[in-house]
Amino acid sequence: MSDEENPTSPDLRIRQLEEDLAKEKDRLEKLYAGYTGLKESADEKDATIDVLERQMIDKEIEMEGLQELLSDKDNRIRDLELDGAKNSQRVKHLEPELQKMEEMYSRESARLGRVFEVAEDLDEALRVAKGQLTARDDWYAQHMRLFEDLSQAIQTRYDMIDAAIEAIREQELKQATFRERMDEVLEAAADAADEMEEDSPEEEADESEDEVDDE
Repeated sequence: MSDEENPTSPDLRIRQLEEDLAKEKDRLEKLYAGYTGLKESADEKDATIDVLERQMIDKEIEMEGLQELLSDKDNRIRDLELDGAKNSQRVKHLEPELQKMEEMYSRESARLGRVFEVAEDLDEALRVAKGQLTARDDWYAQHMRLFEDLSQAIQTRYDMIDAAIEAIREQELKQATFRERMDEVLEAAADAADEMEEDSPEEEADESEDEVDDE
């Protein structure tokens, strides 16, 4: 039997080994490709896991913040409920005062209504007065020259009256001085007459004595 016919000849064995090697190589390549794919997938999964872990940490931090916020809100709600209860009790105590205030408000509202009516009347009167003042000012502006002439004439009249009063005062002063002088003259004349009357009896007595001596 020749080597070509022998199924276990070296050439056949080599071909089989080469085929087996090719198969193993192909299998290894496929395995490596699968390993590479798995590794890439694992890396992607690891990256995804890292991302998810970071997201989980962020979520936990956010949850802690939310829990703290909810706790603060709960405390705030309890405080508000407590304040509400206190305010409710306070309102109960203040209801009588509130009723009194409402009555006072009603009275004050009515009073203010009357005040507003009076104010409206005053505004109307003021408007009318302003109109009258405007008309008066217009009339005064139109007749200003007449008033100025009249004022000058009145001032001249006052000056004349003052001059007349001053002249009367000077005349009265002169009359008073004249009366004083006349009183002085009359008083001097009266004194002279008294002296003459005192001297007359003495002269008569001397004359009588002279007549007696002559006899």
